[in-house]
This record gives sequence, structure tokens and C-alpha cells, in this order.
Amino acid sequence: MHWKRQRPNPRMDGITGGGWQVVYTGFVLILLSFFIMLSSFATFEQSRVLQFVASFSNALSVLPGGNRVVDGQRVAPPGDETNAFKKEMRRIQAGLREWAAQRQMDQRLEMVLTDEAFTLRFDNRMLFSIGSAALAMKILPLLDKIGASISATDYPVRIEGHTDNLPIRTRRYPSNWELSTARAVNVLRYLIKHCDIPAYRLTAVGCGAFEPLDGNDSWEGRARNRRVEIIFHRGEYR
Repeated sequence: MHWKRQRPNPRMDGITGGGWQVVYTGFVLILLSFFIMLSSFATFEQSRVLQFVASFSNALSVLPGGNRVVDGQRVAPPGDETNAFKKEMRRIQAGLREWAAQRQMDQRLEMVLTDEAFTLRFDNRMLFSIGSAALAMKILPLLDKIGASISATDYPVRIEGHTDNLPIRTRRYPSNWELSTARAVNVLRYLIKHCDIPAYRLTAVGCGAFEPLDGNDSWEGRARNRRVEIIFHRGEYR
């Protein structure tokens, strides 16, 4: 019996079920593109990066489901944080305004709300005697009320002392720098000691006469410039 050797069919050579290699190569290229694009967003804020990742995964179905990158936490729209801050500060503002009006202190307490900060501005006559950094007893209930408001939030708080441009030269306070700093620090110490505010949430700064609200060429202007400000900040203070 003679066996006839079959000649190889060149049309069949190379067909070894290697189609998966094409799919795998395409997948690797998609992932490579993804990480290159992601690295270019490294300096963007976290919420924008997450929004990009979610959009990318939806478009290419890289992740199962294609709707969420991480189960649970949602990416907040950019305005939500500001709106939440202003809503909470308006609540505090209304409570303080009512409290101060009942005690006839509202004329000397100014409140200013912006997207980034909520400022409580005190006329120094409410807080201190002339040339002194000792807190007046009459202001302590209002500081207690403000301390309760600080405790009810998680926002950082900055306390600023300001003076007019009239020089002061005493043994204790050689200049307005020392006086404004001492006043801010004494408000801070009161809030820590009597209102149980964690020290890491508070900052005290003396600004001297260098951030006036009004001109220093009149008694009224100088009186407005002599002040203490308690400032709630939406984010970390810079």
C-alpha cells in the first residue's frame, strides 16, 4: 500500500485561532490611552478627574456597568460645595442677627457673606477698652453664641485684629502690630477655653493698621478700622 503525502495548503497556514490577540492588543491600547490622558489631568482637582474617568468609562465600557467608577460616593457638581457653605452660613447669620437684635448689639456687629467666606466684624468698642487687649465682660455671651456656631460646623476660622493708624507706644504694646495681635489671640484663647473649639481649627492674626475699611482722616473712619473679624472660610485658608 502506498501512502500519498498531502501537500500543505498555503491558504490554511496561520489559522491557529489567534483572533484573541487582536482583541487583547486593542484593549491594551485603549488602557494605555486612558492612563496617558489621566496623567495629563494630574493637576486638576479631584472631582474633575473623577468626572473624566466616569465619562471615559461610559464611552468605552472599560469598566463593568459603564455608569459608575466607584459604587457609593457621587461626584458633586462644582457649585454644590459653595451652595452648601452659603446655606449653612445664612442659617448662622440669621441666628446671630436675631440674638444680637434682642440684646441691642446688632448696630455694632457687621456680617458679610461671599462664596468663599462669612465674616463677623466687631467694632472694637464692643470687645476692648482703648489701648487694651482684655476682653470686655459684656461681649462674652456673644462670643459664646459664636463659639456654638463654630462648633456646629467643620469650616476653618480665622480671627483678625485690626487698628487705625494712630501710633501706640506702651511698654506692653510698642506698636499697633502687638496690640492687634494680642486682641486676636485673646479672642482665640477664649473660644478654645470656654467654647471647646479645637485649636487646629482656629488661626489668629494681627494686621495692625494695614487693612483699613475706611479712611483714617476722620474719627468715624478710624473707629471703623479698629475692629476684630471672625471669618469662616469655605476651604483651607490661604
